[in-house]
Amino acid sequence: MIYTVECTFADAASEAEWNDFYSREKLPALISVTGFQSSQRFKAVTAGCPVYLAMHTVDGLDVLTGDEYRQKGGGNFARWQQHITDWHRNLYSDIGLAPAVRMSERLALCASGPEPLIDMGLKPIAMQAVALEKAPAHRWLAVVSADEAMRLAEPPQGVHLYVPMGEQLNRSELSR
Repeated sequence: MIYTVECTFADAASEAEWNDFYSREKLPALISVTGFQSSQRFKAVTAGCPVYLAMHTVDGLDVLTGDEYRQKGGGNFARWQQHITDWHRNLYSDIGLAPAVRMSERLALCASGPEPLIDMGLKPIAMQAVALEKAPAHRWLAVVSADEAMRLAEPPQGVHLYVPMGEQLNRSELSR
């Protein structure tokens, strides 16, 4: 299943420190939780959506309600909580592992249907919200090359583009 966490950070003075914590401490802690298979962070390059997106592949909802998740990674934002706004969490139906988006690529998300992504020449993957906020109820994602994303002066309405903030972390790589 795909677990998404989206938010905006409202304090420019501590945003770099928060991003460092999230990418260097929180994501590695999450990927160490039994049932987390992959994790990757993104920053929006289009307006009209939360600035930050974390996308994780998890085995199921029980991973997010378990003690190990609470101890290792769930909810440890106390220091920054007052600055986190527009916060949303969703669990989407199983699509296999979330696609790894390379630094030379962009993640495209659309909640209005697959057509805008298809019109961009992409092959969207459908996701259906099954737990947590369940909104939007449906979302489509696709990976687009950075060059192609730049050719679009502006993506179609309802399509949000995200740049990766680092490579995808994978549980399978922890055991190597």
